[in-house]
Amino acid sequence: MLQALDPLDATLLLTAFGAVGVFLVLFAETGLLVGFFLPGDSLLFTAVLLCTTGAVHLALPVVPAAGVSGVLLGAQVGHLLGHRAGRPLLGRAGSRRLDDGVARAEELLGRDGHGKAIVLARFLPVVRTLLDPVARIVQVPSRTFAVWRVMGGLVWTVGLVLGGYVLGAGVPGVDHYLLPLVAAIAAVLLLPLAPEVLRARRHRTATEPARETTP
Repeated sequence: MLQALDPLDATLLLTAFGAVGVFLVLFAETGLLVGFFLPGDSLLFTAVLLCTTGAVHLALPVVPAAGVSGVLLGAQVGHLLGHRAGRPLLGRAGSRRLDDGVARAEELLGRDGHGKAIVLARFLPVVRTLLDPVARIVQVPSRTFAVWRVMGGLVWTVGLVLGGYVLGAGVPGVDHYLLPLVAAIAAVLLLPLAPEVLRARRHRTATEPARETTP
C-alpha cells in the first residue's frame, strides 16, 4: 500500500487512484510550495502513454482533463496564497532551491513581461510552483494572470498529452521502455532552462570583475 502512494510512479498511482492521482499531483506541484519537487510533466506524459497502450485501464480523455484541472486550480490556489500570506510565506520556506526559484520568477516577470513570463514558467520546474504567489506579490493584475495561466496550462498539457498519445499509439511495446523515455522527456522539457542558465552565467561573469575592483 505504501508503494501505491508513491507519487513518482505513474503505474502505481493510476492503478491506486486513477485520474484523481494525476489531479492531486499536478495540483500540489502547481499550487502548494511543498509540491515543487513533484515531476508533473513526466507523470502526465507517462499516464497518457500507459492509457494509450492499455497498460492501465482508464479512459484516456479523463487523464488530460484531470491534468488541466489540477494545473489551473493549483495556479489559482498559489495566487491566493500570495495574496493572503505575501512575501513572508516565501521567506519561511528555508530552502535555497525555493529561494532561487523565487528570484528567477521575479526576474522573469520583470524582464519578459507578464504574459510571456507566466507561460514560460509553466515549462520550468520549481519556477512554475513559485510564480503564482510571486505574481500576486508583485501585483500582476488578476485578470492578466488568469488569462495567461490558462493559456500556458493548456499549451503545456496538450503538448504532453499529444506526445504520450503518439508514442503510445505508434510504437509497439513502448511501455516496456518507460525509464529511458521519461528521462528523454525530462531532458526535452529542461531545454527552456538553457537560455536562463546561460544568461545567469553571463551575468555572474560580468559582475565578478566589478566585485574584484571594488575596495
